[in-house]
Amino acid sequence: MSLTERSPVSVIDPSEHLRPEPIYAGKALNAFRNYEVDDEDPIKRRVRETYHKMHTFQTVEFVKGRMEKWLKFDHLKATMMDVLVKLNELVDESDPDTDVPNIVHAFQTAERIRRDHPDDDWFHLTGLIHDAGKVMAFFGEPQWAVVGDTFVVGCEWGDSIVYRETSFKDNPDGQNCKYNSKYGIYEPNCGLDNLVMSWGHDEYLYRMLKHNNTKLPEKALNMIRFHSFYPWHAGGDYRHLCTEKDEETLKAVLEFNKYDLYTKSDEIPDIESLKPYYQSLIDKYIPGVLNW
Repeated sequence: MSLTERSPVSVIDPSEHLRPEPIYAGKALNAFRNYEVDDEDPIKRRVRETYHKMHTFQTVEFVKGRMEKWLKFDHLKATMMDVLVKLNELVDESDPDTDVPNIVHAFQTAERIRRDHPDDDWFHLTGLIHDAGKVMAFFGEPQWAVVGDTFVVGCEWGDSIVYRETSFKDNPDGQNCKYNSKYGIYEPNCGLDNLVMSWGHDEYLYRMLKHNNTKLPEKALNMIRFHSFYPWHAGGDYRHLCTEKDEETLKAVLEFNKYDLYTKSDEIPDIESLKPYYQSLIDKYIPGVLNW
């Protein structure tokens, strides 16, 4: 069988991994990720504008430039808790489900994981820190290059990307024959590790944790790296680029996604009382002052 004839790996149905009723948030599943166009609603308008900019400017060359800029890890020296506290000043402009500061979402996610997986402290910490890469927004990075769903650059855009039909029309990669085909710059079943993702907080935090020699397991790092890759883990796109190993990553990301997405609510955890426990996990898995 030739390289181009290789079959895609099997497809996991994401719905099999979702809870039928999200208890913590108290909302129905279909109430989340509502991207309908409604310019009279300021949150929906903000979300659509953020994605339009992302899909216009996130190109192969843009991502290469951001990697050159951010992967030197010379922007900030701070502890993980310092950065999490800083996120109290950030509201994610791409999120249609919540308008609360990001630190609230971090503790909501972590606490629900802790409730369901009491013995997996690495998982609790993963839930807490998964958005810490959004600290880039405090160093002049526009939110469209920090937040939101990620996608693969260097090949045709996945069908399930939000606002797919309208928001990529001015992206120059769509007119570049090197980048606009099914496989683009990639080989069939080349694997997630060999894909170049649109730039955002997922890849940045993954790389930052590796750079700072975290003791978190690889499963946790993959949850962080791909948790915003909705066109893949929820939409079923890009399977032709994946390997059997990536199916194990998909299972982990879907498990994490239940807590990342379906815990968003207006119920505010008692953050100050929870800090000592989570500080102990930071000290165990990613201690001290870190290079960001």
